[in-house]
Amino acid sequence: METNVDNQTVNRSEKLEKMFGHIDYQNPPELCPVRDVMSVASDQWSILILLWLGYFPVLRFNKLKKYVYGISNKVLSQRLKTLEADGYISRKAYPEVPIRVEYELTAFGEAYVDKLLELTAWMQSHSPKVIANRQKYGLE
Repeated sequence: METNVDNQTVNRSEKLEKMFGHIDYQNPPELCPVRDVMSVASDQWSILILLWLGYFPVLRFNKLKKYVYGISNKVLSQRLKTLEADGYISRKAYPEVPIRVEYELTAFGEAYVDKLLELTAWMQSHSPKVIANRQKYGLE
């Protein structure tokens, strides 16, 4: 299936083939880039953490907790560790009393947030259609 995007012809099948490789349905691939890499940064909390770090260049734990409304200390701590381990954010601890820890996006995290903002813009422009479809099916 071909789609015209920004005056470029994009062959979706070729892109998917490049991403997943030839799919052998008898032996599915163990590594899936969408599931294994992006899913970590695509849960509701991680997306909000990354978006806030995209808005404010540097944030401390308590400020992040304030902005990511409803997240517990434990979940925020876990998400920050995972996002740091995957390379989306960096953590800098200062040898002060009490200790001061700051979080910021890495270049990789900034690139992800840029793509996330593109997707968000697409979703915002298409949300009326999604809402109308949900209403049609009695889901709203």
